[in-house]
Amino acid sequence: MTHPTLVLGIDVAKAKFDVALLNAEDKYRSKVFPNTPVGYRQFLEWLTRHDAREAHLCMETTGAYGRDLARFLAQQQFVSVVNPAQIHAFGKTELTRAKTDKADARLIARYCQMHRPAPWVPPAEEIVILQALVHRLEDLLTLQTMENNRLEATEGPARESVETVLAVIQQQIDKVRQQIQSHIDQHPHLKKQKELLSSIPGIGDNTAATLLAFLCPLDRFRSVKQVVAYAGLNPCIRQSGQWAGKTPIAKAGNALLRTALYLPAVVAKRHNPAIAAFCDRLLARGKRLCRWWSQPCVGSYIWPLVSSSPGGHSTPTLGLHSALQAGI
Repeated sequence: MTHPTLVLGIDVAKAKFDVALLNAEDKYRSKVFPNTPVGYRQFLEWLTRHDAREAHLCMETTGAYGRDLARFLAQQQFVSVVNPAQIHAFGKTELTRAKTDKADARLIARYCQMHRPAPWVPPAEEIVILQALVHRLEDLLTLQTMENNRLEATEGPARESVETVLAVIQQQIDKVRQQIQSHIDQHPHLKKQKELLSSIPGIGDNTAATLLAFLCPLDRFRSVKQVVAYAGLNPCIRQSGQWAGKTPIAKAGNALLRTALYLPAVVAKRHNPAIAAFCDRLLARGKRLCRWWSQPCVGSYIWPLVSSSPGGHSTPTLGLHSALQAGI
């Protein structure tokens, strides 16, 4: 792939975004634009005036603030969207001391110039909608837990208020779940993949919807190990010389995926011989037990649930790996 000569870093905030255009002579042109559709068009006009429409643009994943800008730019030219942790780590290598929006935009430009991250491809519209519904369901479940906790400590007339709120939340939870199911049914490829996932013991409707929302399309991952890393379930080995520390999971990925795979990992111990054997080995090595499950910490064997190959078999009861290999 031939990379553009010019690179441009974008630092996004709620109301504005700062840009820093870095040319081949390591000189910058900086500008600030409003984070609105009008600002997006002004930005393109600015790029045109400076002969930078072929520049490699780079920005951080900043949630809702940068989502619309990233989608707009992906339709116009080469744009990369990278993990903020990568930019932060890159800044440490430069011993960066300044922390301003302008300085951050220039830092992102230098990162882009050195590492040339891959272009960002926006998810399909049906995936965007599914992600929004899954996020909303997670928010409602969190609210329900909070109100249930308040209910235990509330007395008198205030208890009636909490019960009323809980009833409304439950109605919304049921509604969003129906919307998720209806949305998946309207798209044959999502429906087929959901049926495949749901055939695995321990994978229910909520878990299947979460996996579809954040893993599809699977062809953007070159291997199952990349899927594991994306979820932050890869082992984080800590070793130096003769010292070896504990090996937790990395947790540097999608938190909703990790949450969704927690209970399926418990079920996998009963249905997947490879996971059961792995868990027994952990017990034999003195792995501590989880307080609630009286078995080795589930985080320890979620990773092989999605990464280990179950003997070449493809039956759905052998774990998520089979489902991934079968087509999602």
